Amino acid sequence: MTVTLRPLRTDDADQVLAWRNSPAVAPYMYSDHPIGPYEHRAWIARAAAGGDCRYWIILLDGAAVGLANVVRIDVRNSRCDWAYYLADPATRGRGVGATVEFLVLAYVFDRLGLNRLWCEVFVDNEAVWKMHESYGFTREALFRDHISKGGRFHDVVGLGMLAAEWPAAKAAALARLAERGVTPAELEATLVDMG
Repeated sequence: MTVTLRPLRTDDADQVLAWRNSPAVAPYMYSDHPIGPYEHRAWIARAAAGGDCRYWIILLDGAAVGLANVVRIDVRNSRCDWAYYLADPATRGRGVGATVEFLVLAYVFDRLGLNRLWCEVFVDNEAVWKMHESYGFTREALFRDHISKGGRFHDVVGLGMLAAEWPAAKAAALARLAERGVTPAELEATLVDMG
């Protein structure tokens, strides 16, 4: 199994729109409406342009299976936010998310040289926030009734990691990935391709 990330392109638009509106992804997004083509075209143009964000298509053995991003890259304050999703439920539990997690962390701390990485996860999406914690993130916040979705309010967990925490988290992550047969050379090649 090989997991890689490649930069988002405008020709990914139809696939990503289908993912964003799918039952496997939409429940975990903050939006609470079906995303239409006009709204999506504007979003993908901004996402593909770069600026203060980076978006990647997650590839599993060459097939597109999800999306990862870092957004609100703030060089002055040396921080950014991140998120990802796997659109095909069959990919979950296979170590794809663990590889994506490592690649994004390495990109933020080793390539961009930022001090802080932040993410938010619905509290009932326990598998994801626990995975972030297992990769060295610290639970820093519980935002009560933070997002209104589906006619009710939802709590959100906020998690952060600092650059000073990354070396220990990186060593542990590399050991975990090695157990799955992922080599540092594979990871480095993907980091180069991430742009």
